[in-house]
Amino acid sequence: MNKQLTDMRHEMLDVLENNILRFWQERMVDTVNGGFYGRMTGNDVLVPEAEKGAVLNARILWTFSAAYRLLKKSAYLEMATRAKRAIIDTFYDPEYGGVYWSVNYLGRPLDTKKQIYALGFAIYGLSEYVRATGDQEALDYAIRLYESIERYSFDPVKNGYCEALTREWGEIADMRLSEKDENERKTMNTHLHILEPYANLYRVWKDERLGKSLRNLIELFLNNILNPATGHLELFFDDDWNSKYRIVSYGHDIEASWLIHEAALVLGDKELLDKVEPQVEFIAAAADEGLNKEGGMIYETFLDKNHTDTDCHWWVQAETVVGHVNLYQYFDDEVSLQKAFHCWDFIKKYLIDYKGGEWHWSVRADGTLNLQDDKAGFWKCPYHNGRMCMEVLERFADKD
Repeated sequence: MNKQLTDMRHEMLDVLENNILRFWQERMVDTVNGGFYGRMTGNDVLVPEAEKGAVLNARILWTFSAAYRLLKKSAYLEMATRAKRAIIDTFYDPEYGGVYWSVNYLGRPLDTKKQIYALGFAIYGLSEYVRATGDQEALDYAIRLYESIERYSFDPVKNGYCEALTREWGEIADMRLSEKDENERKTMNTHLHILEPYANLYRVWKDERLGKSLRNLIELFLNNILNPATGHLELFFDDDWNSKYRIVSYGHDIEASWLIHEAALVLGDKELLDKVEPQVEFIAAAADEGLNKEGGMIYETFLDKNHTDTDCHWWVQAETVVGHVNLYQYFDDEVSLQKAFHCWDFIKKYLIDYKGGEWHWSVRADGTLNLQDDKAGFWKCPYHNGRMCMEVLERFADKD
């Protein structure tokens, strides 16, 4: 195997275990109120009474389940099981189904809306726990969540999935995932993070209806979400799939390139794969417009406003590595492998916090760190960076 790739795998194993997983094991377990703490600031100040998000807990569940599946260490299973109990016992809504968006630090329901993105991540985490352990309870809850998404969020007339609903699955005025998003009914981001868990659930539950749902999501990306002129993904849509916003999100482009490919590979339909694979390369090439001279991937461009956010966010860099490794693995693209190495060097230079553990949120174009945003929190989880390490470890496990 390529020596650089061997070296990168060894470095990533070390970063995964001693920088990422150890941080969450030693600093974010809430031994007082159960589950995990909701926030640590960019300056490493724990906020023990911060609200706890479903997405954070589902991503912890996915990360430690995957780590146990790969590395077979009991401490990782213990963390995964703790996260599983948090999702089932604290976040799952026993009355209406689905998961709450957030609970307070004591574990009591806080924001009870049903954000479909959060249900998707709960499926992702639970299905990975099933992959790691064969646990029937986790599979049962993952299937329940799948059924809720299909029953309440799927649009059988115009296709696709709506963003959010009330606790009781009614219409909700503000559907936004976060304050920076547009208040539209359908978004690329939520569809991407339904595609991702549906593919993972299909690995452990070969249900015919789920297979059809997954195929439909892949086709939605190719036919409705991908801009065929630019190779970029459109981000926000009305009910009729009209996009009114000219925004490029480089990290989502590169992430989608490999997640769409993964979903098609999981389905195992050669005809569909033949349709998907040229688009994988097309989307990834468009994403590469965001690469800077040091190998990092910038955040996004607002074409209408002629404004580019050149910050390099932690998650975008992690997805950049995986997306380019995917191109090397399946398309023999040596240039993409060099881009993965270059971005990994960028991550090691700027984003990994060797002293405090975990990664910083982002680095600015002038090389200064962004310490205003969280080290851990509602959105800052071990999933993107942990997954990057595990994708590289697993994809080339037989090459050592």
